[in-house]
Amino acid sequence: MNNNRVILKITGLEKSYQSRKVLDHIQFEMKNGERIGLVGYNGTGKTTLANLIFGKLQPDNGTIELAKDLKVGYLLQSIDYQLNVIHESFTTSNNQDFFQIASELGLKKIYEWEQSRLSNLSGGEKLKLALSNVWASKPDLLILDEPTNHLDYKGIKWLTSEMKKFDGAVLIISHDRHFLDQIVTRVVEIENGKLHSYNGNYTDYRKEKQKKIETQRHYYEVQQRQIERIEEQLHQLKTWSEKAHSRSTKEEGYKEYHRVKAKKRDQQIKSKMKRLHQELSKKKVEKPLEEPKVKFEFDSNGKRGKRIIEAKNLSKSYPGRILFQNSQFYINHGERIGILGENGCGKTTLIKMILEEEPVTNGDLWKSQSLNIAYLSQDVADLPEDITPIEALGLYDREQIFKARTILANLGLKEQYITKPIGTLSLGERTRVKLVDILMKDYDVLILDEPTNHMDLPSREQLEKTLNEYTGTIILVSHDYYFLNKLCDKLIVFEGQQVKRLEMKPDEYLNKNHHEKDNKQETLMILENQIAAILGELSTLDQNDPKYQLLDQQFNELIKQKRNLIR
Repeated sequence: MNNNRVILKITGLEKSYQSRKVLDHIQFEMKNGERIGLVGYNGTGKTTLANLIFGKLQPDNGTIELAKDLKVGYLLQSIDYQLNVIHESFTTSNNQDFFQIASELGLKKIYEWEQSRLSNLSGGEKLKLALSNVWASKPDLLILDEPTNHLDYKGIKWLTSEMKKFDGAVLIISHDRHFLDQIVTRVVEIENGKLHSYNGNYTDYRKEKQKKIETQRHYYEVQQRQIERIEEQLHQLKTWSEKAHSRSTKEEGYKEYHRVKAKKRDQQIKSKMKRLHQELSKKKVEKPLEEPKVKFEFDSNGKRGKRIIEAKNLSKSYPGRILFQNSQFYINHGERIGILGENGCGKTTLIKMILEEEPVTNGDLWKSQSLNIAYLSQDVADLPEDITPIEALGLYDREQIFKARTILANLGLKEQYITKPIGTLSLGERTRVKLVDILMKDYDVLILDEPTNHMDLPSREQLEKTLNEYTGTIILVSHDYYFLNKLCDKLIVFEGQQVKRLEMKPDEYLNKNHHEKDNKQETLMILENQIAAILGELSTLDQNDPKYQLLDQQFNELIKQKRNLIR
């Protein structure tokens, strides 16, 4: 397909929900082969636009034109809501391709899995099935809504690699900065119902947008100063006019003079007002929208270093399936622990065991009984859709309700959202509602299972800063590479059906093969320099010189080390 060919054209698109206009006269074109990142704050209409393009929703006004015979593959935002995802995956016409892709993503021989195994898939495994199904359909246009949510490091690497090889066009809705930087060549932002396009990847977009905001702020401030100056002049003219009018009625012999003077001032005022309104109508600079200041606040006290959780010979299994066995690890108060492992290895199950929601199969899992634990799960489907956020939080005390409203506002949920049913909120907005329960209370342990899923970028960045100031214990499951690496300096990893503690940052662990290779190359270079130096010295010595025998021995030892290193 020609890469200059327009495959998607949107004209005058409008969509509203309960009198709130989400998309306002949208104009948009997409060519084949383009890699576009669709960004914007939670609730701005990103998923709505994706659903309109795919045909799941109908616009209020405007048209969406797709190229003839264009095949669209759509990965929905939350595969938790796709109850038929497994059935669809196993009955697809591209069965062989589907099983092959699923295998590459780490789901080996799923056609042999029993129903009990398929009924207990993790969020990441469901996503991999949905992703395999979309990829196997061989689409011309891929629409991926938060594709890295729930996806493990292996899955993200596979997706990044396949995206780079994909011939068609890609529209990605994502808040994963690292992923967007590697894939997209254009960023389209939804803001106040309008689309704004930026060339380059996500980092380029942020720089360009910041520059645009600063330029607009400069022109706005210049114009505001000009308006203030004219308003001061108008005020002075009005003062003079009022005095002239007053004197025209009092000073005998000068009444006509003051009437003419007052009339002249009035004309000057009208003239200046007219010029000001004309200039503003032609060149008015709007005040730039300030990015939402999202504020999270946690309180925690307690002594660091005290052991609060410990596992000895811990095992967990289900009939016909072992998740992990003979595992040892511990967690001290105040530590920031990242939990890493492939989808389906048992990360969420381990969390549920710590919370005593899942039984231990074998071994011991001890935790301090005095712990006050907050748990933010990755599931946002458990909030009732027909009630408001305040009702869902179960608050009745006036002060508590006021506090909750303040926190919701700090999280970007203004009054118009708080008073609407949860069913009208985006998934990111629902995640914020769940966060409020944690923020309303004091906890000494936070267990966060994919906390940034569906959360927009300002919220992610603010949450990073706040958690860095938190003094309690953090146990974090996240596939947001940046988020995890900024927060955690110790790990609990799932490897070879065992769970173990590692004293390293996620970056060291995830890139350990790369680091090992670099260390090997560095050692090899040092050995070769030492060998060259000894050879140079040997060439100047007589074989009967006592030093010659010593250097020859060192030379043979270095050659042996080099052979062992390059095997």
